[in-house]
Amino acid sequence: MTIIDAVTPPAAPAPDRPPAPSPARSTYQRRVADYWNAEENPVNLELGRIDDLYHHHYGVGEADWSVLDDDPDPARRRERVTAELHRLEQAQAELLAHHLGPLSPSDRVFDAGCGRGGGSVVAHLRYGCHADGVTISAKQAEFANDQARRRGIDDRVRYHHRDMLDTGLPAGEFAASWNNESTMYVELDLLFTEHARLLRRGGRYVTITGCYNDAYGRASREVSLINAHYICDIHPRSAYFRALARNRLVPVHVQDLTAAALPYWELRKQADHLVTGIEDTFIAAYENGSFQYLLIVADRV
Repeated sequence: MTIIDAVTPPAAPAPDRPPAPSPARSTYQRRVADYWNAEENPVNLELGRIDDLYHHHYGVGEADWSVLDDDPDPARRRERVTAELHRLEQAQAELLAHHLGPLSPSDRVFDAGCGRGGGSVVAHLRYGCHADGVTISAKQAEFANDQARRRGIDDRVRYHHRDMLDTGLPAGEFAASWNNESTMYVELDLLFTEHARLLRRGGRYVTITGCYNDAYGRASREVSLINAHYICDIHPRSAYFRALARNRLVPVHVQDLTAAALPYWELRKQADHLVTGIEDTFIAAYENGSFQYLLIVADRV
């Protein structure tokens, strides 16, 4: 999609009110912050180095399995697999960004749980908009701001070391907001209260998230293993829709991406240089029906 050109220079974002002294105020939040401050996972870093778009989520779409073909140069095969995994995660980021619009360069968007910042850059490149990302990890915020400076977009894309439940950002000034695989770290009602506060009336909220399938019953063994691996607490599918409704966020589109997510995991399982040990668990959870990968789009009313 072509970036929309601004006819007149966009107004500068309104000044933020001061953030809380420390974004990690509970023991759990400090553990999560410590985890992401220490994280140096090749599956995040090697993929991001390809084009300096660093994501902390998974991919969707059919994989090009030819990247697994034998190659006399093992390094070249490794590069092909890495590039294909990055293509799939970039496709996921573009899918989410597509559902944020239409947006203009004067609009402001909010990336909750922004990680190393790739999603905010994708939204800015697509729409030309201002973007504010928030992460509980000081290391991630510093890294993401450095990337924005290197791209020359730091006047429009900024990252903050804050709690996404209490951002300190101005109310009602955001045209769109999202969570990309970060809702499982917080209470949904508190999260959606903040999104509803930040969004203007008619603003758009989007999330792509893993959730456990209520129809399966309680959380499965595989879901519990994923929780332990990432120090998170995966919510049931139904909890999203109840919490959205309580916070003036009305779903307008829901898409089950579970089948579309499987190729990413099946390919990643074959990438010896990128595996983290959780790949079989994700595949089993998707295949036994206990875990789902959903896109939810809602409007602020």
